[in-house]
Amino acid sequence: MTWTTRRAVLGSALALAACGKQANSQPIPGPVPPLKSLAPFPMGTCLQARFLDDPTWTTLAADHFSQLTAEWEMKMEYIAKPDGGFQFDRADRIADFAGRNGMRLFGHALVWYANEPDAFKNLDETRQAFGRAYDNYITAVVGRYRGRASGWDVVNEPILDDGSGLRQSLWSRRLGEIDHIRRALDTARAADPDAVLFINDYNLESRPAKLAAYQRLIEKLLAAGAPLGGIGCQTHTESELPPGSIARTLTDLARFGLPLHVSEMDVSLVQGGPFANKDLARQRQGELYAEAAAAFAALPAAQQFAFTVWGVRDGDSWLARENRADAPLLFDDAGRAKASFSALAAALRR
Repeated sequence: MTWTTRRAVLGSALALAACGKQANSQPIPGPVPPLKSLAPFPMGTCLQARFLDDPTWTTLAADHFSQLTAEWEMKMEYIAKPDGGFQFDRADRIADFAGRNGMRLFGHALVWYANEPDAFKNLDETRQAFGRAYDNYITAVVGRYRGRASGWDVVNEPILDDGSGLRQSLWSRRLGEIDHIRRALDTARAADPDAVLFINDYNLESRPAKLAAYQRLIEKLLAAGAPLGGIGCQTHTESELPPGSIARTLTDLARFGLPLHVSEMDVSLVQGGPFANKDLARQRQGELYAEAAAAFAALPAAQQFAFTVWGVRDGDSWLARENRADAPLLFDDAGRAKASFSALAAALRR
């Protein structure tokens, strides 16, 4: 997951990173139950193929999670080569690991505004030629994992942050603002009739205008007969997020009756800057994980597609790559469960 950074205080935060990381990441004593054993729905996490060479990571992932999402190696930025060819080696490693460990594979993501490979940009300008290449890419990727991937983020992050409309991209400029989304869904459905097809976006909990625009897009796609099968809510949040925000968002999205995917959850601890109250931030982190789990568990079973935490250990997180002081996940760098794990587990038990 990548978006415009929200870190205005990186310089001062990084200066305190060594002590900040220790303050933000406090393990709990003793063994913990497998997270996946507590949930009646799939519990997911994300990975990069390089994590598969780390036995600590593979053990934690197999013990606690039942679904895997490639963090970026099933996106165009890796698969689509400059010469127009495709490379699947890392995606295949991830899919094979999931299969060997009885884990569900989730595909992420076919079309994303931020990925504009040279092979596509250099194509003939005619809509017909570009459209054939677009269809061919989606067909090749979805078809390769047909019967293995339970679902796909077909179009990722289509809504502008301020909720004023849809993002402009290479795909929308060449194929149409709505048409490129509809075309991607139709093509993915033809490539795998059994996969659940999603759109996916972020900041839905914190920006009401964006949530409203997201729902308008869903309404338009469903009214047009698009094969939209599910709704992704990334749930990248900050510890300062007001209580109830996640629950309200999931309730609003549930009105469509489609399966929901809490698709990329993490809770950053550093938005308040290096001098914020770390104890309060950790408490709120646990409360937000618990709120999300409780709200998801309260949905009808048919709408509980999966609950995915965007990483296993703090040091694996994209947020930690931006700021070493952050500790947004359920396990610390050594793979020990944190208070956030306990809060999420307690909510699942209830």
